[in-house]
Amino acid sequence: MQLRPLGSSGLLVSPVCLGTMTFGTPVGVDDAIRLTHAAIDLGINFVDTANVYEGYARYLGSSGGVAEEIVGKAIRDRRDRVILATKVCAPVGPGPQDRGLSAVHILRELDRSLKRLQTDVIDLYIIHWPDKMVPLEVTLRALDTAVRQGKIRCFGASNHSAAQLCEMLWLADRHHLPRVISSQIPFSLLRRELQNDLPFCRQHGIGITPYQSLQGGLLTGKYRRGQPPPADSRAAEKPDWVWKQDDALFDRLEAIAGLAAEAGVPITQYSLAWTLAQPAMTSLIVGVKTLEQVQEAVAAAGVVIPAEHLSKLDAICPPPWRQPDPIRGG
Repeated sequence: MQLRPLGSSGLLVSPVCLGTMTFGTPVGVDDAIRLTHAAIDLGINFVDTANVYEGYARYLGSSGGVAEEIVGKAIRDRRDRVILATKVCAPVGPGPQDRGLSAVHILRELDRSLKRLQTDVIDLYIIHWPDKMVPLEVTLRALDTAVRQGKIRCFGASNHSAAQLCEMLWLADRHHLPRVISSQIPFSLLRRELQNDLPFCRQHGIGITPYQSLQGGLLTGKYRRGQPPPADSRAAEKPDWVWKQDDALFDRLEAIAGLAAEAGVPITQYSLAWTLAQPAMTSLIVGVKTLEQVQEAVAAAGVVIPAEHLSKLDAICPPPWRQPDPIRGG
């Protein structure tokens, strides 16, 4: 796989990133370590986790830490081969300082993540969600402290809009603080509401590292109209994490599958390749449970969507409305 720049950070990452939200349950320690090693051997140099991840046992306010501990064990003798990302913000306990983007919470949780990950520095530290109670300047100053201490190399944002990213860039320029270099958003053929944010990110050196590019497995072909979900699918294991399946959804899935068959590639690879071809896309975060899923994601990096398919896909899965340009057109 050809490496891509991670925004303006100077870091180069593989176009597929190993997502670890499944680590803990259903993917136990030994299997998760084997999957991580296999991914690295296949050319994936980017690993994404979070301080709250613990597999399907995760719930709002659970203490987390499980996935970070597993990742730490998996990469401790391969650390120089990995660009490591983790996150902070989500609740990790019942107290008022156990969540959010205050300096107290960020700097405390950063030290805990470093310990669990068995490393001295995190390459990409991601603010997991917006925090309406904490001014962005406070958050950026805490991240600046972490950079100056040598505990993180750069920072990114997750689940933030282009408008929020714009405010971060403005504050960074005004106060000489670190610039946001990546944006982790939910994005897939089936979920394109943030499509119009992508050109802004490309213009300002913010690399997109989307999650849910297979929309909880809906874009893998495993779900069939009129049939119950497979026993090993996310819809069977964690039904709240998968969209309701109705005829309108299956109409779209079957149309996408038809185009994938026309292109001669599996729908999983086809869907990932389409996402990877969108503006500012850097690396697709793909959560996996098996080696075969890792291999298929890697294969998707070499797939090219036929040009004549793009308008057909727009008709099947329309992009969000965009104000037309009365001067230049389009």
